[in-house]
Parts: sequence; structure tokens; C-alpha cells
Amino acid sequence: MIPFAFASHWSLSVLFQSLFQHRYAAHRMYTMGPRTERALHLSTALVQGSSFLDPRAYAIMHREHHAFADTERDPHSPAHHKNPLRMMLQTARRYAGLLTGSIKSEPRFLGGYPEWPAVDRLFNQWTTRVAFGALYTLFYKRFATRRWHWALLPMHFVMGPVHGAIVNWCGHRYGYRNFASRDESRNTLPMDVLCMGELFQNNHHARPASPDFAAKRFELDPTWQVMRLLARLKLIRIAQAPQGEQAARGRAPLRENSGGALAASPSL
Repeated sequence: MIPFAFASHWSLSVLFQSLFQHRYAAHRMYTMGPRTERALHLSTALVQGSSFLDPRAYAIMHREHHAFADTERDPHSPAHHKNPLRMMLQTARRYAGLLTGSIKSEPRFLGGYPEWPAVDRLFNQWTTRVAFGALYTLFYKRFATRRWHWALLPMHFVMGPVHGAIVNWCGHRYGYRNFASRDESRNTLPMDVLCMGELFQNNHHARPASPDFAAKRFELDPTWQVMRLLARLKLIRIAQAPQGEQAARGRAPLRENSGGALAASPSL
């Protein structure tokens, strides 16, 4: 029971982060009616629970990440941190500042994100986060049958930030590159099984408007498949068709030059 519950919470939490905070709040890859937006907003808050990420603060910080990817102004780049914990600490400080207004971002990063003040205030309160933590603990007390089950409990409390740390650390440090880009983004295929398409970071940074983060035939983006289903059900409208494997002419794919280093090729 506990392993299944953990896997379900993990998968749903990262799915809603990818679907709502990332692809909708930050990038507006699709549109929807106000009722559907409210339903998705509330569902995201309930699923993420104690680790709910405010859509406004998330969107601003993610836009900053794209603008300053892997430079000193990037809010979360492994290029400037010795380990994931230090990167997470800087990310948390930036996020908290944007959330409270103590840190101001550039005007170009503002606007276009969903805001529901009543829900956002409620789920950003520490009392709400603690209440969700208590519910998780009571669930474990009722259904945990092995001692090692309890080792999974703390992850429920911080699941959202952990997802972000995995994506930004692994996705800019390990893996392969399909496209030349000015940053260090990578596609971390083995880990992407855990992250619903979010670890196709090189594909996403090369084609940030494409709703399908997969670029090769062997790549699969689960969140895009969910978006396709929602579009067929007429709950959302995809803003832009995904770019095919050969569509991103402005971003040259990579080849190895004679010295073994990665170089840009003009076309596939």
C-alpha cells in the first residue's frame, strides 16, 4: 500500500508541476476556459499539498532561468554550485523572495500567469503545509507495515522542490544533447521516467515554445500525451503545434568534429 501511494503521489505531483506550473503558468503552451483553469489550479494545490509551488513565483523564476540559463544570474544552475543542496538553497531563497515581494524581477518576466489569491494564500501558509504533513503522517501510521516505509514519509513534505532539483541538476549536468544551445542543458533519458518529460531539458531549451519536449523517435514525453488527451476532450487548446524532429532550423543539432568535441551542424 505505502509504495503504491508514494509512487502515485510522486507521479501526480510532478505531472501537475509540469502541466500547470511549467507548461501553462510559465510558458502558456495552451489555453483554457476560466472554470477549467480554476479546476486545474485547485487540483494542483491539492495534489502537491505541503510542497505546493505558487504559480506566479514559479513562472517568474522559470522565465528567469530560460533568460539566464547557466549564467551567474540563473536562479538554479548546477554550473555555479558544488552540490544539489546548495543549488536548492539558492532556489528556495529566490522563490521565497518572489513569493513575498521582497525580491523584484524584471518587468519582462511578469504577467500571463494564473492567479487565484484565495487558494494561493491558503496553500502557501505554513499552517496548511503542516496540516498536509499531518495527514501524510496519519496515513503512514495507518498503512505502513514495514520500518523502511517510514523512510519515504519526509519526501512527501518536500516533493515539489525535490522534483525541481532533480530536473535542474540532472538536466544541466548529465546526458546527451540533440541541439546546440548557449547553455549546458542535457537530456537525461534514464531519469526522465521519474519526471514526466521534464528531463528533456536540451530539447526544451532549444525549442521552449514546443509543447512536446521529445524530439527523437525513442523519446516520449508523458505530459504531452496528457495534453493531447485534454485537447481531444476540448478542455484545453494547444497554443502551438509541436516542432518536429527537423523543424527547429534556428537551433542546430550537434555532431562531433574531428577532434571529438561537439560542434554545430547547419541541419539534420
